[in-house]
Amino acid sequence: MPRVHITDVYLRDGLQDEKCIVPTEDKLAVLDATLASGITSLEIASFVSATRVPQMADAEEVISRAPRRDGTRYSALTLNGRGVHRAAETDIDVIQIVTSASEGHSRANAGRSPDDALRDLSSAVSTYPDRSFIGGVITAFVCPFDGVITPERLVEVCERMADTGVSSLGLADTLGIATTDQVLTGVDAVRTALPELTISLHLHNAHDQALETAVRAVLDLEIQHFDSALAGYGGCPFAPGAHGNLATEQLVEAFHRAGIDTGIDPVSLGTAADLARDVVAKAQPLSTATH
Repeated sequence: MPRVHITDVYLRDGLQDEKCIVPTEDKLAVLDATLASGITSLEIASFVSATRVPQMADAEEVISRAPRRDGTRYSALTLNGRGVHRAAETDIDVIQIVTSASEGHSRANAGRSPDDALRDLSSAVSTYPDRSFIGGVITAFVCPFDGVITPERLVEVCERMADTGVSSLGLADTLGIATTDQVLTGVDAVRTALPELTISLHLHNAHDQALETAVRAVLDLEIQHFDSALAGYGGCPFAPGAHGNLATEQLVEAFHRAGIDTGIDPVSLGTAADLARDVVAKAQPLSTATH
């Protein structure tokens, strides 16, 4: 039976696009509930501008208060050197550095070209040889500004990301509209070009195709690492039209139906997803929280 590893990203990607501020205490409650389901890998914060993404303003506090248990791995996302330096001052287990595959989205999301973003990130990463870094490439298959990303372009960006020294590489369908064949073709091209790196998939879900894509990635390409978010929350504030993440509870159900082991208890996971919805529903609206 194939075995996969799921990283839940609700606390970062799931909340960054919500028009509300979820209190730190509620974030930690969802974290506890997620751990109770058997999930051991979670992306819990991002080190970005609190002005642009106020939902992540408590990144340091969330990380400092996250419960430490054997076998758990917490990661945080960074888009630039400043973010890397902030993350390195915490005890986060893994720092994810991220760039866009496309020029248009990179300028909207990071305010610079992919090449400039990677140079900045690489310089920062090199100052922390004892920290663990993973890479992420967003708009890996389709960009809201530049259209379809060719496998050749994706490989080019991934090779530059690999040069920073990351141990693994996540490929994100940020809009959630890439077809299954587009994703599998891109993943296979990257894996062929960079066989030494572990490849993971971060799928958003616009046309209900992402579940099929995930299952086929396991069965056809033996991909073992996936990102998803409780209750399907998420999106990108700087990618017009981006849809929510693949829901963790739906992904686990689809994997189990296909005979793929996750090590996650669906009942406990459903409880965590319900809590994730509840804390958003009662959270203070962004318009009042920031004025």
